Amino acid sequence: MNTRMRRAAVAVAAGAMAVSLAACGSAKEADGEKKPSGAAAGDAIKVGLLLPENQTARYEKFDKPLIEKKVADLTGGKAQVVYANAKQDATTQNSQVDTMITNKVNVLIVDAVDAKAIAGSVKKAKDAGIPVVAYDRLAEGPIDAYTSFDNEEVGKVQGKALLEALGDKAKDGQIVMMNGSVTDPNAALFKKGAHSVLDGKVTIGKEYDTKEWKPENANTNMAGALTALGKDKVIGVYSANDGMAGGIITALKAAGLSPLPPVTGQDAELAGVQRIVAGEQFMSVYKPYAPEAAAAAEMAVALAKGEKIDGIINNKVDSPTSKGVPSVLIPVVSLTKNNIKDTVVKDGVYTVDEICTDKFSAACATIGLK
Repeated sequence: MNTRMRRAAVAVAAGAMAVSLAACGSAKEADGEKKPSGAAAGDAIKVGLLLPENQTARYEKFDKPLIEKKVADLTGGKAQVVYANAKQDATTQNSQVDTMITNKVNVLIVDAVDAKAIAGSVKKAKDAGIPVVAYDRLAEGPIDAYTSFDNEEVGKVQGKALLEALGDKAKDGQIVMMNGSVTDPNAALFKKGAHSVLDGKVTIGKEYDTKEWKPENANTNMAGALTALGKDKVIGVYSANDGMAGGIITALKAAGLSPLPPVTGQDAELAGVQRIVAGEQFMSVYKPYAPEAAAAAEMAVALAKGEKIDGIINNKVDSPTSKGVPSVLIPVVSLTKNNIKDTVVKDGVYTVDEICTDKFSAACATIGLK
C-alpha cells in the first residue's frame, strides 16, 4: 500500500489536480516576518493527527500514510507525526486531544467524529498555543485552517449521476435517499447538494440520516424502505458513500430485485469500484486524497513553524463558530465504469490487478479494463 500512496502523491504533485499548494518555506520568505514567540524551531516539529474512525477504508489506507509522507517530505524527515484514531467515538477523540496537548504537539490535524462535540477541545488546544487544522470535516471552535472537498458539489455530482442513470424513467417510481450521519457536517452538505439537483425531478419515497455511516444501519434502513414502499416501486437509491452502498445493495439483492436499481456512492473504495465494474453500483465520487492530505500537511507544518499560509489556501469558508476560515478545497470527479482507468488507476490508487480479481475479470474485460 505504501507504494501506491507514493505513486498517488507523485501523480498529483506532477500536476494532475488543479490546486496549487505553495511551498511552506516560500510563504515565510515572502512575508518577511519573524516567527511568533513559542513557534517550533526548525523542522523537528511534532504533528498530532487525529482521524475519526476505521469503518471507512480511506483513513488508514490513504489519509494517514499520505499525511505522514508529506510531513516527512516537508521537514526532511525530522518531524514526528503522533497518530490516534477515535473509532467513531467523540468522547474518545476529546480525550485524544487532551493527550496531544499533554504531549506538547506543535500543531493538530483533526478530522472530527462530531463537529460540535470537538469545539471545546479545539479551544483547549488553542489556549495551549497549538494551532488546529480541520481535516475533511469542518470542525467547530477556533480552528486555524481547513481542507476538504467541495462537499455540496459532491452531493450535486451524485444527484446528477442518479438522474443520468434513471433517464426518462425518473418519475416512474420512487427513490430512497440514504444520507450520512447527522454528527458529520459534510453529510448535511452532501444532502443539500443532492436535493438541489433531485428535488422536483424524482419522487423521494423514503429518506434516512444513517447513524454513524454504518453499512449495517444503511442495510436495515433499506430493507425497511423496501417493505414500506414495495420493492417494485423503488427505481433508484441515493447513497452518500460506498460503505453504505454496499449495505444497500445487499438489502436490494435479499429482496430479489433484478436488475438492481442504480445506486450512488462516494470515496471510490475498492469494493465500490468493483461493484461499479460488476454493474451493481452505478457510480462513486472519486476524491483524490493526495492533494487533500498534502494541503493539510503543508498548512500544519507552516502553522507549527509560525509561518503564514496565505500562499497555500484557495478559499475561505464559514463554520457555525468561525467566519472566513482559511481553506483549501479540492475538486471531485464522478467515477463510473467509463473512467476507472483514467482516475483511480491512472493516479495509482489501485492497479488493474487489484480491481480485476478472478471474481471480476470477465466484467473488467467487458468494459475494457485490463
